Amino acid sequence: MCDYFNFDEDYMEFVIKISQFLLSLSLLIVLHELGHFIPAKAFKTRVEKFYLFFDVKFSLFKKKIGETVYGIGWLPLGGYVKISGMIDESMDTEAMKEAPKPWEFRSKPAWQRLIIMLGGVTVNFVLAIIIYIGMSYFYGDMFLPNNNIKDGLAIENPVLKQVGFQTGDRILAVDGENIETFSEIPEKVLFGKEVLVERNNEQLTISMPQDFLSQLMDSKEKGLIDLRQPFVIVQVPDTSHNATSGLKKGDIIVGINDFKTRYADEVKQALDEFKGQQVTASILRDDAEFSTSLSISNEGKLGLVYAPASTPETLEALGYYEYDVRKYGFFESFPVGLNKAKDRLTSYWGQLKAIFTPSTGAYKGVGGFKAIYDIFPNFWSWQAFWSITAFLSIMLAVLNLLPIPALDGGHVMFLLYEMISGRKPGDKFMEYAQMVGFFILIALVLFANGNDIYKAIFD
Repeated sequence: MCDYFNFDEDYMEFVIKISQFLLSLSLLIVLHELGHFIPAKAFKTRVEKFYLFFDVKFSLFKKKIGETVYGIGWLPLGGYVKISGMIDESMDTEAMKEAPKPWEFRSKPAWQRLIIMLGGVTVNFVLAIIIYIGMSYFYGDMFLPNNNIKDGLAIENPVLKQVGFQTGDRILAVDGENIETFSEIPEKVLFGKEVLVERNNEQLTISMPQDFLSQLMDSKEKGLIDLRQPFVIVQVPDTSHNATSGLKKGDIIVGINDFKTRYADEVKQALDEFKGQQVTASILRDDAEFSTSLSISNEGKLGLVYAPASTPETLEALGYYEYDVRKYGFFESFPVGLNKAKDRLTSYWGQLKAIFTPSTGAYKGVGGFKAIYDIFPNFWSWQAFWSITAFLSIMLAVLNLLPIPALDGGHVMFLLYEMISGRKPGDKFMEYAQMVGFFILIALVLFANGNDIYKAIFD
């Protein structure tokens, strides 16, 4: 019976995650392709197909309305609009051998073709801005000011320790830029060169190795930098050597013998210190403190299941951290949303630069569709959904602007060449360029999703 319910719970979590993933992906694809479709129609360019997902061999649904076939393919790797007179992923070169017709893409002025090609990424950028503005208005911001982290951060990752970080460090600045909130810290440290920390009331600078990201990927450690958290008991197993101690779910260990253990890392240090001994533990329960005797095994274990406090609200209620909440009026949300979109764009561009710099090793962390799927929570949250969708929209726009033939950026690159030089690349050249671009894309997709498979097997 127990196994049945566990399976049922896992199945529901999968359904929730895959639903969010497919809904977000479908929304982004349809709006991106609509960004090409609308200006194409406005310039009286014929659009032969408008598809969500790819219709290799067959379609799940299709219907012709006017001159355009609208459909849903079975392969959820993207979508497309097929525009007459354009060499695209369909590689329909036969039509290109005929004389140009007035309604074809190739017959339109270069500036019109440029607008059509930039339409998709423009919609993605605008969508992200609208989402961030809407989220600022409806949800506001809840954040932890860096100044409110009085006792420093939890550093568990051995790679970070080897670089020079220690639990209890307060990270003040990265590359000369002051840290304002906790949420900024992990990403800035990942891609930073010099980190200013405060340790025992003294400041010191930690230089990050160029291959820091590569070391992280090779270590296979999941944690990076986190908040120091209380040692909250979530289960006392019947088989535990402390089963009769009187402890129960929700108790917090705040002291062992004469040692104050406000944080879980301090509890672990005390357990290591008192291996194989009987100790007196101070326990916090319902705002009241009491003592109980606990036995520590020779391995430094209590035989209890513990977990960090789960939410900011819990940490704040326990008096560990003081969060700030900001609410924005309708007009206030516009500049806030714009700044969030700009920050995410800058952040993602920095990540791309690191990925395309082999010496950093960042390419080892590149993921495909499973990596995107894993971003979504296993519970339904509209706030999380819209936040992830906004970021994916920026990611889709930036990737599509890469100057690779077969991507929007490749078409834009050739159109700009044409507008500057006054010479249009030949159809044969465009055909070969499209083929090269297509193989590059296939290689990138295989690499990203291959990374997913490798991590699933060996991590």
